[in-house]
Amino acid sequence: MVDFEHAKVDVWNWQDDYLQPMQLVNLKKDLARNFLAVTYPKYNRNIIPLTDQTFNSTALTPDGNEEYILARTDFGKRIASQWEGSTRDDIYLVSTKTGNKELILSNFSGNAILSPDAKYIVYFDQDKGSWNSYQVSSKKKTVLNDGIPASFADEENDMPTAAQGYGMAAWSPDFKGIYVNSRYDIWYFNLDGSNKSILTNGYGAASQTTFRYLPLKREEDREQATTLDYKKGGFLTSFDNKTKESGFYQFKGQHNDPKSLLVEAKTFRNISSSADQQTILYSKEDYMNSPNIYTNTIKFKDELQLSNINQQQANYNWGTAELVHWTTPEGNQAEGILYKPENFDPAKKYPIIAYFYEKLSDGLYTYQPPAPTPSRLNIPYFVSNEYLVFAPNISYKTGHPGKSAEEYINSGMRYLAQNAWVDSTKMGIQGQSWGGYQVAHLITRTNMYAAAWTGAPVVNMTSAYGGIRWQSGMSRQFQYEHTQSRIGKTLWEAPELYIENSPLFHLDKVKTPVVIMANDNDGAVPWYQGIEMFTALRRLNKPVWMLNYNGDEHNLILRQNRKDIQIREQQFFDHFLKGAPAPAWMKKGVPATEKGIDWGFEL
Repeated sequence: MVDFEHAKVDVWNWQDDYLQPMQLVNLKKDLARNFLAVTYPKYNRNIIPLTDQTFNSTALTPDGNEEYILARTDFGKRIASQWEGSTRDDIYLVSTKTGNKELILSNFSGNAILSPDAKYIVYFDQDKGSWNSYQVSSKKKTVLNDGIPASFADEENDMPTAAQGYGMAAWSPDFKGIYVNSRYDIWYFNLDGSNKSILTNGYGAASQTTFRYLPLKREEDREQATTLDYKKGGFLTSFDNKTKESGFYQFKGQHNDPKSLLVEAKTFRNISSSADQQTILYSKEDYMNSPNIYTNTIKFKDELQLSNINQQQANYNWGTAELVHWTTPEGNQAEGILYKPENFDPAKKYPIIAYFYEKLSDGLYTYQPPAPTPSRLNIPYFVSNEYLVFAPNISYKTGHPGKSAEEYINSGMRYLAQNAWVDSTKMGIQGQSWGGYQVAHLITRTNMYAAAWTGAPVVNMTSAYGGIRWQSGMSRQFQYEHTQSRIGKTLWEAPELYIENSPLFHLDKVKTPVVIMANDNDGAVPWYQGIEMFTALRRLNKPVWMLNYNGDEHNLILRQNRKDIQIREQQFFDHFLKGAPAPAWMKKGVPATEKGIDWGFEL
């Protein structure tokens, strides 16, 4: 048939495993699917299929030479991903000799790992927050952390879903034990449950320092299983959760505190070692110093700087970063980062912009290049141009994410406004995606901000709840019920919470000028959310502008668009927070007839 006689139609069926948009996103991958099999030509055996189209994934031992593999399937449970975000799995042990499949875990949520010798399955049960083992020969299951006074699931989880684990650190050399992470420390469990110990001696929890094992393997060795021999000792990375300092420690034996080797107010990355493991290579940075490469001896006594990039930064007014602590109106302890210009003068008054997402303070010693950003606030650029920038942490209560943002962001800004060098009449807010939602919410609840910039915001949780994340093809329902949006209930169970947390229903209270970025190729937040916000504020005769970067994504990809938004963002905040003239795009707009001819930048 000729093309014009072919109907072009997608058929959506309520019993489909996956929504049609998700099927279309994964079409190329699904058409190329293949399934693991094994053959023994030496014994004239036929090909033995190990999995089929009902299985999602398989896992072999590192060398792939053991009898068993691990296989996962969510067949029959996939529809629930629409509101759960993920699916529960059945975990099978599959024999490569016979193809026989033995069900080990049913309706399971978490991580399962096959030991390198295939004698055990080790798994973290996300529902119970527990580490467990399954012995292949005896079929015995053992709760490994039973009686241990530490949590192995994320203690800071504030989403209405079971917390994820902190992960595995290493195997014992004989593969009869496993090292796993708690929030601060590293623990050892015999897989048969006969022995439990703590590698870091509880020093992590006592000092609020997070320790993680640092295996000094070269790249070509990393396909082998990571092992840890406490008798030989080894190295740890450290992160002080109070000061945000990081560094390196050494351990040897058990029941000993780790020994500090190098701890600085820096961020260390790209860590590797020489072939003989006597020389360590790493990059080091903080907010004021861009990453450079260093070497050090295995005792961390002879640091040598190898590079000195970005020397041109010395020609610019840079900035500083410091931790700020305050108490919220609800009595919660809070912290955030305050960025000040390098030429900060406490006798002057500075405009201030709050930039936020969830928790950002662990990045105190992270370098931020002043390149045009995809969407977030270009912190070093604004600080260099004599703004203060504040990045507060936010903790959330299920059902009330908007009120949580109010509690932490507004109280943090009011706390800073007590300083004579903060101009409390010239405060702004900026956020992207989840941060953009919080910007939209805040301006419906307070008039303390003189200007607001929101990127890819959700303003109507009732319509966004039924939307699609077009990049993945997934429904958005899971976000509201179980993850970031933190409502914790369906739209029909708690419509009042969806309305309370939807800025759209409260936009009549807005008095803050606001710019919206909503792009027509956004694969995460439907761009009609930005349209709903713009048209509502326009109907209410509120000062609002919207930028749609044609064909660009949730976070801007094209550099010319990143440069464009940087200029407009500076002009917007300069006008409302510094009293600079408004540019033409704000005063009279850019008509479609002038698109691509006049950018509206002139003041």
